[in-house]
Amino acid sequence: MSTPVLEAKGISRHFGGVRALEEVNFRVLPGEICALIGDNGAGKSTLTKILSGADRPDSGSLLLDGEAVTFDSPGSAQRHGISTVYQDLALAPELTPVDNLFLGHEELRGGLAGKLGMLNRASMRHRAVEQFARLGVNLRSLSVPVSSLSGGQRQSVAIARAAMWAGRVIFMDEPTAALGVVQTERVLHLIRQVRESGLAVVLISHNMPQVLDIADRVEVLRLGRSVAQMSTKGLRVDDLVSLMTSGTRASATEEA
Repeated sequence: MSTPVLEAKGISRHFGGVRALEEVNFRVLPGEICALIGDNGAGKSTLTKILSGADRPDSGSLLLDGEAVTFDSPGSAQRHGISTVYQDLALAPELTPVDNLFLGHEELRGGLAGKLGMLNRASMRHRAVEQFARLGVNLRSLSVPVSSLSGGQRQSVAIARAAMWAGRVIFMDEPTAALGVVQTERVLHLIRQVRESGLAVVLISHNMPQVLDIADRVEVLRLGRSVAQMSTKGLRVDDLVSLMTSGTRASATEEA
C-alpha cells in the first residue's frame, strides 16, 4: 500500500466532559476518494476541523506523506496543500467566478501598476479558463456574479477553487446537499475529475448510495471512535448503516 498523503493516529479531542474523539485513526491515500461517514455526533466535524487546521487535538499525531506535521490554523493546512469546501461554499456572491477562484490569491500587474495594487485580470481570467476546462466545468458566464449561477455551478466554482490551490487533499462537506439530480451528477463527475488530476478527496456525506457510487474507500466513525477502514468494493448501503449504528457490518452478521 502506498504511503497515505494525510494520516491521523490516535487522535483524541475532549470538550470538558464530552469525548468528541477517542483514539481515532484516519488515512487518505494519494489519488483516491475516501468517504468519512458516521451518524450525527460521531465526531466527523471535529476530526475534519483537526485535519484541516481549524482545531487542535488533545493527543495523537498527524502525518503528511509519512512525516509528522502540526497545523496551527487553516492557513497552515492550506500552505501544506490541504483545502476544504464547506457546505456554505464560502464564495463571495457579488464577485465573478474568476474573482472567486483567485480570492486571497490575486495576481498583481508588473511594475508600478502592481505596486499600486492593480490586478492582472487578463492573466487571472486565462488561468481560470484553463482550470475550469481542465476539470470539465462549464459555466454560463465568467463575467456575472456567482450569486446568479445555479447551485450546481456555484458548487463547481468552489471545488475548482479548492483544486486550484490544493496540492494534496481536498475535504468536501456534503457537496451535493440541496442539489437536483442533474446538478448532483455534474458535481460527482467534477469530484472524479479532481481525483483524476492526482489530488486526494475526503468526502463527508450522509448519502450512502452516493458514497458507494463514488468513493474508493470508506472510514467510519461511531461515538467518537474509528470502527472501520475499508474498500467500498462489495459493500452495500445496509453495511454502511450497520457500521455507523452498531460498529459491525450487516452482511458479515448475516453470514455468521
